Amino acid sequence: MEKLIFISNDDGFDAEGIKQLSEMVRSFGDVFVVAPTGGRSGASMSITSTMPVRNKHIKYEPAEEGKGSLTVWSCSGTPDDCVKMAFEKLLPKTPDVVLGGINHGDNCAVNAHYSGTMAVALEGCVKRIPSIAFSSGYMDADTDFSYMKQSVQKIVKMVLDEGLPAGVCLNVNVPAVKDLKGIKVCKMGMGEWKDEWIEKDHPRGGKYYWIAGYYEPFISDDKESDSWAFDNGYVAVTPIQLDLTAYQMIDKLRTELE
Repeated sequence: MEKLIFISNDDGFDAEGIKQLSEMVRSFGDVFVVAPTGGRSGASMSITSTMPVRNKHIKYEPAEEGKGSLTVWSCSGTPDDCVKMAFEKLLPKTPDVVLGGINHGDNCAVNAHYSGTMAVALEGCVKRIPSIAFSSGYMDADTDFSYMKQSVQKIVKMVLDEGLPAGVCLNVNVPAVKDLKGIKVCKMGMGEWKDEWIEKDHPRGGKYYWIAGYYEPFISDDKESDSWAFDNGYVAVTPIQLDLTAYQMIDKLRTELE
């Protein structure tokens, strides 16, 4: 039976990243895209609850020799809305894998918590489908992501063949270097954002602010972290689990509170 690959993102259905990712994986089966109408960076797992959501069929390309079909829809909601909408209203059957990306910009370390691209994989994970989020260090709208193709196909094939444990998805970050050193399996890096707001004077009085800043790891030379691997030319693959429970605290809290 032909595999079905579902893809969404947070850069919009017409972004180069999602178009190129779709072509990279059509050799594995049919590709079904439901992605936002435009950019939704930083949307995380937010959902639309104060206005209606609309869908639009963009195109269909039939399968050909060695290449599955391609179906593309746009959705006015968030990346998480796109996944929910696809599973309940648009997909012809349950997909074999859910992919997010390719994101224009990395989602290493704690930045994964903000990412709409990562939200696609996490929502796929909620639905118990093996899921992967792909991000690149290149941010330009016209980026050629072909340098990622070999890594993307290797990881997707592994997940299609082997699956992933329930409640686990992959966060894959590929640095902005053409000569990649290989794949490194990592833990999530820890750090924080600094100088997060740019303050401006509003012409009608008062202040206004633009989100900005820079990320700073707590440990700059943590060679087990995804941010170190990414900064040093490796494809960083981080297994992310859906369960946020701090199990090491359960016994202590039971003793103190129950």
